[in-house]
Amino acid sequence: MTIKHHWILPEGIEETLPETAAQMETLRRDLLDLYAVWGYELVIPPFIDHIESLLTGTGHDLDLQTFKLVDQISGRTLGVRADITPMVARIDAHHLNRNQPTRLCYIGTVLHTRAESIGDSRSPMQVGAELYGHAGIESEVEILGLMLHTFATVGVQDVYLDLGNVDIFRGLAKQAGLDKGIESQLFEMLQRKAVTEINALLATLDLDETVRTMLAQLPALNGDIGVLANAHKVLSAADNSVHQAIDYLENTATLLQQRFGIQQMNFDLAELHGYHYKTGVVFAAFVPQFGQAIARGGRYDDIGKLFGRNRAAVGFSTDLKVLIRLSSRSFVSAEKIFAPARQTAALTEAISVLRAQGKTVIEALPGQEADAKAMECKKQLVFIDEQWQVKQV
Repeated sequence: MTIKHHWILPEGIEETLPETAAQMETLRRDLLDLYAVWGYELVIPPFIDHIESLLTGTGHDLDLQTFKLVDQISGRTLGVRADITPMVARIDAHHLNRNQPTRLCYIGTVLHTRAESIGDSRSPMQVGAELYGHAGIESEVEILGLMLHTFATVGVQDVYLDLGNVDIFRGLAKQAGLDKGIESQLFEMLQRKAVTEINALLATLDLDETVRTMLAQLPALNGDIGVLANAHKVLSAADNSVHQAIDYLENTATLLQQRFGIQQMNFDLAELHGYHYKTGVVFAAFVPQFGQAIARGGRYDDIGKLFGRNRAAVGFSTDLKVLIRLSSRSFVSAEKIFAPARQTAALTEAISVLRAQGKTVIEALPGQEADAKAMECKKQLVFIDEQWQVKQV
């Protein structure tokens, strides 16, 4: 006889049990309160959408990560959101259609066809904030500051930042005259810091020797803020756009230090995460005990193009499920009060008063054998001196 294990979930899909769910809900509320006082308005995009809307901007990198299905009403292909950012871009570009800077935030589950790393969830709880309508270092710094306050709110410590600017590689690739295929190959190798492969590929190309050398040096331009001054020297023959991108990155870091006192920053000029849709500064946050980025973000000014309205845009996103694992916060469970099965109007009134005060009251059900301790209640309602009183168990 075959036993069907109906309780087994798909790989990478998990349930959140009561204690952790309560902690996550506490953090969710705290984060939304944080974003609200910074002026970020909450939006709730749909869980599914037309595939072409999901695959705008960031979406081309997410094609393989998106579950697809056919709409039984229209016959069009739909997708289950793998990233909320494109949907927020549509809200800004089409539904809100504001001229002034707009700050939006969101939180919700996304679904991935495959986990990014072994053991990762395929259903992250994505949290993020986006700032539309302003192009300048102040926008990057505000978003970075809000991301750092996010970590402080949830109790994630010892965070350090990794910053880059995709316009540096993009400018060098343009100066070299690389076609899209070669550019993509080189991009992929740079992400892996595959120096031997990079040199082998560059050796096969008909390039100016100076440009070849500059491209080969990119993986080594990685370190503290001093690497930016070195980059100007190493890339001295680069077009002006490359030096402007380096200066922009340095100015962003300087303002970030001034406003938030951030010292733990690393600069990686070969960091190109999201290269196909990012348009400037990119950043990631790391902690020592976790082997991958706990948050990513950057500038993506072209993301609203499909929706008919390009607007400067910068933002970040993280996963609440990861943050709860890394959180150092102490969570105090609500104290539960056990009440006997209702028998009188006085008991009903006593229970109502306690709940109105925010107390958790668990009522016994008729015939229930489990007592207060079994129901994990440290207090109980008892009838003493002609009134119902709360007493320790």
